[in-house]
Amino acid sequence: MCLIVFAWRPGHTQPLIVAANRDEFYARPSLPLAQWSENPQVYAGRDLEAGGTWLGVGAEGRFAALTNIRDPHQPPARKSRGELVARFLAGKMPIDDYLSDVVARSIEYAGFNLLIGNANELWHFNAREAEAVMLPPGVYGLSNAGLDTPWPKLLKARKALEAGLENPRPEALLALLNDPQTAPFAELPDTGVGLATETLLSSVFIASPTYGTRASTALIVHADGTRHMLERSFGPYGGHLGEVEIRV
Repeated sequence: MCLIVFAWRPGHTQPLIVAANRDEFYARPSLPLAQWSENPQVYAGRDLEAGGTWLGVGAEGRFAALTNIRDPHQPPARKSRGELVARFLAGKMPIDDYLSDVVARSIEYAGFNLLIGNANELWHFNAREAEAVMLPPGVYGLSNAGLDTPWPKLLKARKALEAGLENPRPEALLALLNDPQTAPFAELPDTGVGLATETLLSSVFIASPTYGTRASTALIVHADGTRHMLERSFGPYGGHLGEVEIRV
């Protein structure tokens, strides 16, 4: 997952609103959003290469999502970051205990940002900062650096989310995620991947022959605990592959 914008509003009729793009190589096998047969209270996509996931919901109001930290010089990881999301969604460990476990084992993974929460709390953990933070109410953006790092696509998507919070709809959340406009050269971050790749990765929606936005997901959580999810899947050059809608 390479871009998540979200509004955390405890006490609101819709306390959590999420719009997220998962960017990945098209050749990496995966399944779209679905109920997991071995754990029917989990609804998420699935990475078939390593078995984890990038975003989903679980029992007791659980929510989790993940982005990678972009760093071409980091060493190979022992484990897949997607298991961090899957283990939380499928498990019963309290948030503070789970985060303590993640902190202790974060060195086993390449750099990542993890969002986890339930009906009452939402937490962010950045593996480079090595500190879990309980988020106060607000509107946030998360890409492949720290929370609210002001990359152009994060600022654009977060502003679009803020503009639609009065009446959020899944279709509108997906629309804000479908912006292919790249950023001007002068606004690009320098993450060590070269100008051409920085440009490709600077759009909210990424499309190319080999790498791009694989899934766009909208999530609206209601105060009564029900969740409404809408996901669209994409292939090379941004070709539309399908759509899944789930209400639980």
